[in-house]
Amino acid sequence: MSATPRSAPRILITRLSHIGDCVLTLPLACAIKRNCPDAFIAWTVESPTHKLLGDHPCIDEMVVVPKGLARKPFKWSAVKRQLRALNVDIVIDPQSLTKSSFIGKLSGAATRMGFASPYSKELASILNTVFVKAMPEHRHLVDRTLDFLSHELLSMNDRQVEFRMPIVSKDQLAMRRFLREQELSSFLAINPGASWKSKRWVNKRFGYVAQYAGHAFGQKSIVTWAGDEERKMAQEVVDHSDGSAVLAPSTTLGELAALYEQAELFIGCDTGPLHIAAATGTRCVGLYGPTLPENSGAYGADHLAVQSWHQNGRNRKRADNDAMKDITVDDVCVALDKILVVPDSIRKFAA
Repeated sequence: MSATPRSAPRILITRLSHIGDCVLTLPLACAIKRNCPDAFIAWTVESPTHKLLGDHPCIDEMVVVPKGLARKPFKWSAVKRQLRALNVDIVIDPQSLTKSSFIGKLSGAATRMGFASPYSKELASILNTVFVKAMPEHRHLVDRTLDFLSHELLSMNDRQVEFRMPIVSKDQLAMRRFLREQELSSFLAINPGASWKSKRWVNKRFGYVAQYAGHAFGQKSIVTWAGDEERKMAQEVVDHSDGSAVLAPSTTLGELAALYEQAELFIGCDTGPLHIAAATGTRCVGLYGPTLPENSGAYGADHLAVQSWHQNGRNRKRADNDAMKDITVDDVCVALDKILVVPDSIRKFAA
């Protein structure tokens, strides 16, 4: 059986990707530090998420590992040396995939906690040594990840959720400077991008929502993006907004979090920026097609989910965005009304 951890345990969390999932795992690190302030917490992650979480107050050391490490044996020795130098007692593997459990194995820790079925995938059921059964009622990624705390190895009866999103002053200053240039003291944030095509809505419809927000609430929208493809998507949103939206500048992940923190509302699909915005305390309207908000939506009671139907099935990552296209402009405007409070008679746009 696994060794008994020290009173101030040294813990490695192996949540490598994606940005949103890493953000939704932060409450685990926060809870461990809250209950055991002397615990050492290291976190292994793939680029670029380390740029967002590197300054987190509950993470003592961030270890960036190459993507696809399990398929790159020529890099194993260097990563193994780095991990073994941490001298961790316990690995917690919320991702429970081959790539994350393999990292745990390389660390040398005898106690490697992962999920039991059905959340254990691929070779994680072989590479991990302790298996935690997620409670059936804990469907959301945040809630089921906190189930690790109740295992006898940790014995932390604490389900308080806090993210403590790290936002540094230089990023806040950069975004405030941008807002001053745009003469904006209040704004909505829109992010049209998503890593899966099946998660994406229609760009011009985001533009119509921005147009509605400008007319109904007097609120301009800032459209965020990352990379050339998303910049084109964001520009299309701006072009259909009738002057009610502006393009965000190129931002780091830290600057993105600082911008979202200052927004009145975030509107976007189920992707990393949605979870960054929610973690900063900004209210969100999330649009969902191939995923379910009760499993991976913006966490908290202040947010609203818009979903026409659930596009389930295999290869959801490569599927068309049929379920997303069935969400109408009016559906999203109704959600804005509920959060920002405006009479139905003011709404101007229909699907």
